[in-house]
Amino acid sequence: MILIVLGLIGLAWGGFSYTTREKVVDLGPIHATRDETHQVYLPPLAGALAMIGGFVLMLAAKRA
Repeated sequence: MILIVLGLIGLAWGGFSYTTREKVVDLGPIHATRDETHQVYLPPLAGALAMIGGFVLMLAAKRA
C-alpha cells in the first residue's frame, strides 16, 4: 500500500523542494545568512514503477 501511495504522490506532484540556510557573513556580532531553495524532481517513470511494484506485491501476498 505504501508503494502505491508514494507512486501516486510522485505522479501528482513530480517532485519536492526544500530550503537550506547557509552563513554568508560572520563578522563578530554581524551575521548574514541566505536561504537557498533546492528542487528535487521525480521522473514520472519512478512513480509509475512504484505503483506497479505495489500492485504486484499486493497480488503476490493475496496468492500466497
